[in-house]
Amino acid sequence: MDNTINCLISGKVQGVCFRISTSQQAKLLGITGWVRNLHDGRVEVMATGEKQTLDEFRQWLSRGPSMAEVSNVECKSLELQEFNEFTIR
Repeated sequence: MDNTINCLISGKVQGVCFRISTSQQAKLLGITGWVRNLHDGRVEVMATGEKQTLDEFRQWLSRGPSMAEVSNVECKSLELQEFNEFTIR
């Protein structure tokens, strides 16, 4: 059964290929949704997938790509959202 999470990632997460790396990781795991930069310097992720896969994805978000310095990840569960693919906004 699929679930949807919304995550806000803080730290040095813009200008370090975070969005493209997040998109690549999501596609590897079979997760759909989107990722975008926020004006306050954080990155927002909306992701739908199986619970175990989302847990693995959330762990990856807490590390991010090699150039990122993630200081905090806040995720909350939402009502199921359906997406066709994972996109960068």
